[in-house]
Amino acid sequence: MGAMPDKPAYPPAPELDVERWYNTTAPLSLAALRGRIVVVHAFQMLCPGCVSHAIPQARRLHALLKDSGIVVLGLHTVFEHHAAMTPVALEAFLHEYRIEFPVGIDRPSGDNGMPRTMATYGMRGTPTTLVIDTEGRLVRHSFGAEDDLALGLLLGTLAGRA
Repeated sequence: MGAMPDKPAYPPAPELDVERWYNTTAPLSLAALRGRIVVVHAFQMLCPGCVSHAIPQARRLHALLKDSGIVVLGLHTVFEHHAAMTPVALEAFLHEYRIEFPVGIDRPSGDNGMPRTMATYGMRGTPTTLVIDTEGRLVRHSFGAEDDLALGLLLGTLAGRA
């Protein structure tokens, strides 16, 4: 049998720049979650792909994995239709869609442009999925609908290494 290949060299995941959190008693940070696998679903509540695929996927992941040590976070990252996607509207949206996992609001850039976390990660839009390993490294950054099986395989592989 040959030697196991080394773990790939992944970059450190930048901290999330969140102005407000929902569904958590205290603000969250990637630094505080070090040692756990973190899945971040970046979304907008008016994004059809987010509503039809990413949010249901995040809800399923949270329900399946909440006792496993894997953390699912939402990141509401508004880069368009700012007037319609207010914190009050987001709060109603989270209630209506029964979203129980923590959701942060990506801090606006101040010029109604791309929000700060979105810019830091170089996101192309929503939905975007980020997976951060137990060492705080960004191991997956994908735009668009993420395949359930591929994401589950990645999370299982990471959990097996932890």
